[in-house]
Amino acid sequence: MENEDRTGHISRREMLAGTAMAVTAMAITKVTGLEAATAPAAIQPVELAGVSFRVNGKAITLEMDTRTTLLDALREKLFLTGTKKGCDHGQCGACTVLVNGKRINSCLSLALQHEDDAITTIEGLGTPDNLHPMQSAFIKHDGYQCGYCTPGQICSAVAVLEEIKAGIPSHASADLNAQMAFTNTEFRERMSGNICRCGAYSNIAEAAAEVAGVKG
Repeated sequence: MENEDRTGHISRREMLAGTAMAVTAMAITKVTGLEAATAPAAIQPVELAGVSFRVNGKAITLEMDTRTTLLDALREKLFLTGTKKGCDHGQCGACTVLVNGKRINSCLSLALQHEDDAITTIEGLGTPDNLHPMQSAFIKHDGYQCGYCTPGQICSAVAVLEEIKAGIPSHASADLNAQMAFTNTEFRERMSGNICRCGAYSNIAEAAAEVAGVKG
């Protein structure tokens, strides 16, 4: 009888086991006051917010998840993919853009922090028909190899020259009260947050020196 097809039938042993499990569950609930199976928590809706800023001279208004970084807003919402996502931890500089003329790591900054700001990406510095001087110098001096870090390198280099003009000192500045000047050491110190895994650092420095009007 044990080997016969029992489809649709419950044996005495199975019935006793099921009853015992049900009684045990009821006892646990009575003692602890907790349901044997907790209902899944309700999914919280994503909180959206709007932000308005200017990107490469164009007024933009976006609505997005409040957790969206500036980097993701530029790449995923505006499709400005020249700005690269490298480490996503602010350690490689591939995501560098200019905000109100100053360089930042866009992966570490929320888009909503930039209400009314002027943001410039690599696409806004120049075009293939009208290159920025720094872009032209990078091409001339072969300041790139794989090219992945190049947009961030160029944006950062443009900002570095402005920092030096403004007299903002760095850790390599010998005299904080002296007029800042472009030197290879000064430039390399300021660019230390931009990593080039291909090792094109010397060519990058030569490109920047040409734009600065200094012999590299």
